[in-house]
Amino acid sequence: MSSKVEFNCLPTAIGSMPHNNAEEACRLVVKYLRDVPHWPQLPKRSHLENMYIQFSERFPGLVLEETKLFVERNGDFDTQLEHLYTADSEKKTEDYGISDSYAAGLYALSTTKLPVTRIIKGQVTGPISWGLCATDREQRGILYDDLLAEALAIFLRLKAMWQEKFLQTISPHTLIFVDEPYLTSLGTAFVAIPDEQVTTLLEEVFKGIAGLKGVHCCGTTNWSLLLRTSTDVLSFDAYNYADSLSCYPGEVKTFLERGSCIAWGIVPNDEESLAKESVSSLYDRLGEIMSPFTKDGFPFKQLITQSLLTPSCGLAHLSHEASSQALELLSEVSAKMRSKYSS
Repeated sequence: MSSKVEFNCLPTAIGSMPHNNAEEACRLVVKYLRDVPHWPQLPKRSHLENMYIQFSERFPGLVLEETKLFVERNGDFDTQLEHLYTADSEKKTEDYGISDSYAAGLYALSTTKLPVTRIIKGQVTGPISWGLCATDREQRGILYDDLLAEALAIFLRLKAMWQEKFLQTISPHTLIFVDEPYLTSLGTAFVAIPDEQVTTLLEEVFKGIAGLKGVHCCGTTNWSLLLRTSTDVLSFDAYNYADSLSCYPGEVKTFLERGSCIAWGIVPNDEESLAKESVSSLYDRLGEIMSPFTKDGFPFKQLITQSLLTPSCGLAHLSHEASSQALELLSEVSAKMRSKYSS
């Protein structure tokens, strides 16, 4: 079987890092993630790099009050909305880029001397999570407003398109993750939305990504929804939630057989757990986690081929030393897997 997405357990990371200095963060990325580097999100540098605010520039009616996002339908809201739809129909992304004050790591990576990379990774906050974090003045997520939800999917699609073009000035091959932490609350009173809205909004964002696209959720969710989307990569916290994905063996097999990839978040992103782990312990743990997915006849070596390795989620809450340790462990586990299973 020939796979469309063959990473062979190369390492990459989810996005956030604990640094204030973008160049320092990029040096760490290049050191440990040379084949699939990502641009670092730096929420400790500025509140503008919070994962929701970071992708908020020029959303119609947006009001930013410290770390809170509000959307108001007044003033020139209608004009801004019309401009958004026009930009989408004409595929003009320049007005929906990400400025350097909101993403210092993105711009720093573009000026960093990189080795020859296989692919470069970016990320954008997904429509479900963004649409629940941004609210009206009554604290109701804009996801529950049909007009704003539709506009949001278009808006994030333009953000993803702009970012992909930006990253292609660094490397011709790109992978854009759509990050959806709020999907862990699907089916609860907190996220009372139908399944079809989840997949519809995600697919609207995916439409803007010409290269490889992934979706990341850092907890447990209804994985069957994501496995049925057009995503090329499913990224999850395998260190803590591997059992939740193993409940969907048939869907995972179908997902892999179509040539897609799983990104296994095998390195923990909390310092207490990191202190207990080694290359050998994580290597063994990864093998145990992967094993159930081969019981229906999917070859283990092919699973390795169609896999990426990552930390369990972002690293922003770690110390600088611990974030370096996490990426070093990740790099060494990847090297050990590839040494054993690469043909």
